Amino acid sequence: MADFNLTSSDPSMFILLGIPGLEDSHMWISIPFCTCYVIGLLANFTILFIVGTEKALHKPMYLLICMLALTDIGMSTSVMPKTLSIFWFNLKGITLDGCLAQMFFFQVISIVHSGILVIMAFDRYVAICNPLRYSTILTNTRTVKLGLVGVIRAILFFLPLPLLVRRLPFCANRLIQHTFCDHMAVAKLSCGDITINRIYGMVLALIVIGVDLMLIALSYGLIIRALLRISSKKAHQKALSTCTAHILVILMSYPPGLFASLSYRFNQGVAPHLHTIFSNVYFVTPPMFNPIVYGVNTKELREKVGKYLCRT
Repeated sequence: MADFNLTSSDPSMFILLGIPGLEDSHMWISIPFCTCYVIGLLANFTILFIVGTEKALHKPMYLLICMLALTDIGMSTSVMPKTLSIFWFNLKGITLDGCLAQMFFFQVISIVHSGILVIMAFDRYVAICNPLRYSTILTNTRTVKLGLVGVIRAILFFLPLPLLVRRLPFCANRLIQHTFCDHMAVAKLSCGDITINRIYGMVLALIVIGVDLMLIALSYGLIIRALLRISSKKAHQKALSTCTAHILVILMSYPPGLFASLSYRFNQGVAPHLHTIFSNVYFVTPPMFNPIVYGVNTKELREKVGKYLCRT
């Protein structure tokens, strides 16, 4: 297919350059990204199908796993189709409205994803520290309401950022050295003052990620305190096994996301192509591994998946 014939002087379009310096290797680079994306979609839709069809899994913990699966699908799908179109067909053009829409959806979904991890930490705290009251504290209805609160929080917190970008004047340079419309990558192209964008973006990251990490740390601190009061090694192992999947998902979600966000602001020594590759890895690897982690570490879900595979 012919190259998407746009120039940086086109007043209605931005141009996503892909991975700077590695344009000739885009086709090869697309193979692992496409593979991870497809596996992630299949794995997450499998989780949604099994939990949806098995009434025995209609419990708060599995509802949370389904919410996580939905955010994983949304995060990767908001970025990867456009990324692959750049790699495969050189379709690099994107309008300002399209850029803002992409920015809004993947950032909002990322904040919702973080909120669900907080609810999961609370779920583990109640299951371990108040097991007898678990069914009354965390009902299916209450779990869904907490998820909706997370969606509303994400929309209210992030909505000002696209509006702040829209007010910016953009001059001749409309070349985005990325595969998707990251907030700071777009804002830095402006020939106006982006101080407010920088400050609000940083405050947003500190409030959302900082508060969420503190709440998760508080939940696990209370869990550890409760376990220290129990001398049974068997109880310790059981509690650890119930938390393993959640801890692994946290480790796969927060560090890459923080690196991708903060490197634009502080670490100017990161090569552009490394930053772009790492940012894309953040959008495909957690959605691929999260359902696998929960499928392997959650016995009831693992058994249901095994049953369907055997039927197939």
